[in-house]
Amino acid sequence: MERFLQIAPHSLAIVLRRDGTLPDETQHRHTGYEIFADFKAENMQHFWNKKVTEAVEETFFLGWIDEHVLLIQGKEEHLEVLRESWTRRALKAPRGFEIQCIGESVRTLISS
Repeated sequence: MERFLQIAPHSLAIVLRRDGTLPDETQHRHTGYEIFADFKAENMQHFWNKKVTEAVEETFFLGWIDEHVLLIQGKEEHLEVLRESWTRRALKAPRGFEIQCIGESVRTLISS
């Protein structure tokens, strides 16, 4: 039987992949918070879509896992706007990255 454990309510995991546009010496110098700040900066320019701008503005840094997963937290309606924006390929990745997928980070599978 599968069991689930809630880790963080109202959160998203943004799985990133390095795109190779940054020089090798700078690729590993970013902290998770710096990558989150760049994610916000890249997406705050949605002047044509106020919902996306507001959603990005209202999210918070939650964590950085294994140099590939950015965890963010916010109100559920803001996270839904980000999910929809990514589905339409309108959500931008931080510089030097591509977004592979976005998923719920509220649950993790625990082996029985």
